[in-house]
Amino acid sequence: MLSDLDNSPCELQKTILGNMSKINIHSITWCKAVIAICFMISTHVSAWSQNGHRIVGKIAENHLTEQTKQAIKPLLGGDKLAEVTTWADEMRSNPEEFWRYESGKWHYINMSSASEFKPHTYQPAANKKGVTDIYSGIITASAKLVDKNTSLEDKQFYFRFLTHLVGDLHQPMHVGRKEDRGGNRIDVEYFGHESNLHKVWDELLIEGKKLSYTEYVEFIDIDDQKIIGDYLNSEPKDWVIESFEIAQNLYNVGNGKFKYAYVYEQTPVINKRLLQGGIRLAGLLNKLFDKSAKIQVNAIGKLENNKQ
Repeated sequence: MLSDLDNSPCELQKTILGNMSKINIHSITWCKAVIAICFMISTHVSAWSQNGHRIVGKIAENHLTEQTKQAIKPLLGGDKLAEVTTWADEMRSNPEEFWRYESGKWHYINMSSASEFKPHTYQPAANKKGVTDIYSGIITASAKLVDKNTSLEDKQFYFRFLTHLVGDLHQPMHVGRKEDRGGNRIDVEYFGHESNLHKVWDELLIEGKKLSYTEYVEFIDIDDQKIIGDYLNSEPKDWVIESFEIAQNLYNVGNGKFKYAYVYEQTPVINKRLLQGGIRLAGLLNKLFDKSAKIQVNAIGKLENNKQ
């Protein structure tokens, strides 16, 4: 996600679209090419790769209670959970104003220090236009999903976005610095090819495994209740700080030439974040949709703050 691009595919695209009447016929082909590139950029930089989000979604599906599985069927609309996790990125190509110019800020939060994040100041937004960042998006979507006044259509919107945002929040560079756009301006080489720090973590480390999302899940998913309980002993505000702290380490890129040593060092980190994202997405959904779900067993939360 390019943090300070906010929500537009790119400023050049907006300029061109706003001045098409002034462009002569010989420039149209060039303009179309530029617009196409901008659309490609806007969808490419949003979040985990499609595989990354599907990994999170499939792990979550594996850890849902039966009650939750039944409750979310109308929200899935016939799709699988792993499928809908990529919806919020795919919709960035929708020409509607919200998707073009407003939805981008849902995918990230910029922080220079952990003290800047003040979760106690957040409240669920009244509507989708009121969301200010990824944490705001998660608490807003969660509130809308349990609000009996929310229409089914709106619940489907918030559900699909929520499954995506939990994955995004576990990608450390989505809690990066504003000045480098979450690592997008940190140039590196990945096995000799020009890239940037954000892309390495969004895509390259995962895709380099040459695994389908189902194969990846088979390799990293767990049934160890002690570890699962540890991951569930958290709330979305904790996930923000976790990713921020990991991102600070990732900014130390050394000479910026990433090869096998970097992959070896970071694979355990990215696998843990994918696993945590999946288990916590399941825990959040279980908490929202299954009143019998237990904290630190199959629902997120901290026991000291609850009477369960």
